[in-house]
Amino acid sequence: MRLTVALAQMYPKLGDIAHNLNRHLTLAAEAVAQGADLLVFPELSLTGYQVQDLVPELAIKATGDNPTFHALLDASRQIDMMVGFVHEDRRQRFYTAAAYLSRGECLHVHHKLYLPTYGMFDEGRYFDQGEQARAFDTRFGRFGMLICEDFWHMSPAYLLWQDGADVLLFQSASPGRGLDGDERLADLRWVELVNQAYGSMFTNYVIHCNRVGYEDGKNFWGGSSIVDPNGEFVTRGHYFDENLIIQQIDLNDIRRTRARLPLLRDERPELVHRELGRILHRNGE
Repeated sequence: MRLTVALAQMYPKLGDIAHNLNRHLTLAAEAVAQGADLLVFPELSLTGYQVQDLVPELAIKATGDNPTFHALLDASRQIDMMVGFVHEDRRQRFYTAAAYLSRGECLHVHHKLYLPTYGMFDEGRYFDQGEQARAFDTRFGRFGMLICEDFWHMSPAYLLWQDGADVLLFQSASPGRGLDGDERLADLRWVELVNQAYGSMFTNYVIHCNRVGYEDGKNFWGGSSIVDPNGEFVTRGHYFDENLIIQQIDLNDIRRTRARLPLLRDERPELVHRELGRILHRNGE
């Protein structure tokens, strides 16, 4: 099956949901006009990243009763979408969240598992931690979603792989810091290497959308990309500039790669489970 993916490498306006929603709908229409089947937005695409004390004001419930979410659900009748937002649950807890919308329905909501609270980051002061890493079924196959810091940790991607995800959707608001020997931002190069490692180790497609622009001195670098099951880049977006990237991928490449390299077949999750139990028991003594 061939799937045409659009990556909405956008510059959200901090705290302005109405403006950002309009950009989502405009980009969705552009992606549909270019034949895309799936549109992926970056982390907190509806709100901007540095929301801080605005979290309770910007949070929405992931239901059709909410006008913003209703508009996105309606747009998803034309194109599947992964959107980023602040999610309020029924007990007024707030999460950095991603929703997968398809044909007018919300198929899955993922809450960010790892909240960086170090260096320039302070997410743990404003958001609750997610507690689940679950794959889910779409009309294109079984997918998994993660948000930024989640995929700097091996365990969430591994869990999604074991839960049947053949396509990993990553969204981020990743700022750049410093230069490496190639005169590129060091963080940028590190992220790209992680994405390639996940593609090759899990023999999966890895689809990553990162935002651009500035907030509170942070410069978000873009560079959204798709990595194939061999760990090779299929496409990469511009660095630092807004960009709607359109790329067709062949999901049959997953089967071809796994026939040649049966890492999934030979994986031993029961070994991981047993040894983690031993390690946790030992550390608890």
